Amino acid sequence: MKNAPSIISHTDSFAVRDLEAFAQRIESLGFDSFWVTEFTGRDPYATAAHLLARTERIKIATGIANVYSHDAMVAAQNRQTLAELSDGRFVLGLGVSHPPMAAMHGLDWVPPAKKMRDYIDTMDATRVDSPAPAQPAPIWLAANGPRLLELVAQRLDGANTYLLPPAHTVQAREILGPDKRLNIVLPCCLCEDADIARKIARAALAIYMPLPAYQKEWRNFGFDESDWAGGGSDRLIDMIVAWGDRAAIDDRVAEYEAAGASHIAVSAYNATGRGPDWKLLEGFAR
Repeated sequence: MKNAPSIISHTDSFAVRDLEAFAQRIESLGFDSFWVTEFTGRDPYATAAHLLARTERIKIATGIANVYSHDAMVAAQNRQTLAELSDGRFVLGLGVSHPPMAAMHGLDWVPPAKKMRDYIDTMDATRVDSPAPAQPAPIWLAANGPRLLELVAQRLDGANTYLLPPAHTVQAREILGPDKRLNIVLPCCLCEDADIARKIARAALAIYMPLPAYQKEWRNFGFDESDWAGGGSDRLIDMIVAWGDRAAIDDRVAEYEAAGASHIAVSAYNATGRGPDWKLLEGFAR
């Protein structure tokens, strides 16, 4: 692996002390950053602040903070505050999510590129009357489509892509140019039994299969309705999840890096039970 990996993990199921211990162990393994997800549980900014206060070196990122859940002025305040208080270890990960999330907040869905441009415009125009950090927190945008990738190329620090093949990584790198950070969020399952690995992956990814934004991207790479019906075809699951032994997972990482990824963000599936799969994660240690 070219660079130290990141890890993205649902944190709402952790008790607070277990969450702290998890972040500290990830830090000790040399991971580049720990991404805090957002669904309907803990607030991602508050969680990031807590973890920044209980770690020393690792970057803590929102991965992602939903722009329909947090207005742009609040995001600008959080960006500056957490960068200052953590001495530069905070990363602001943003994303538009999907129409159901906007509806949950009673908001109208706006086309993603327009929504994000307007959001960044407002952030840039927001005055935050608190001490500025030495460097502003980077902004990484969840950006699978070309127009969002173009926005990253023009104005932001990096892009996160998810559930797409290395061929998409090639396209993303072409849009971003050579210098922007390109994070590939890669689900991984250290399991050599195909039936078990695919079953775990289908359970983890069930929420994404019905979403039109992903279906649109999958169509671009030769998939159709039959591939996301019934929880996902074998060929779709095998494309978006790295499973098998350690060598097989490392080979998948190498594919994405060869395609233009600068960093891998591991989403770790545990084939042996609940909780983190430390055997899988320790294999990525730096």
